[in-house]
Amino acid sequence: MNSSVYIIPVLVVALFIYAAIKKVHVFNAFIDGAKRAIPLLIDLLPYICAMLVTSAVMEASGLNVCLSRILSPVFSFLGIPKEVGPLVIIKPFSGTGSLSILDSLFKLYGADSYIGRVASVIYGSGETIFYVSAVYYSAIGKKSPLSPLIICLVSSFISVVFASFVCRIL
Repeated sequence: MNSSVYIIPVLVVALFIYAAIKKVHVFNAFIDGAKRAIPLLIDLLPYICAMLVTSAVMEASGLNVCLSRILSPVFSFLGIPKEVGPLVIIKPFSGTGSLSILDSLFKLYGADSYIGRVASVIYGSGETIFYVSAVYYSAIGKKSPLSPLIICLVSSFISVVFASFVCRIL
């Protein structure tokens, strides 16, 4: 039998044992934490909605595919396969959208192909930068996250270039 099926139950039991030793009322602590989270959720909701709408509009309108075609010469120059262009563009906005693109790349080229491997590394090593930035900066109240956002986008793009290179030589 696989031991991984026991990990979550063991952790839950360990949490309750630790709480009993420390004399913490787990349910009351949970309720207090949930109460403190409600104002944060209200503050974050507009940012989350904005990012979800942005990513949905980009996918539905085909803007990501259009941008991919425009950037195709740059991608080719840097060794990034043009087929993963839509993934590179949508990944900073939407995890679900990029998963959908990854799935279609697998269906077209196969998971073990060069395109499939590059897409897998890009998907697995990237982050939904705009979503995380919106949530983080709304939580701390910072109004201008421009310089950290630029750094994140540049580092994400560099990781795409290296992913393409490493997958090409392996």
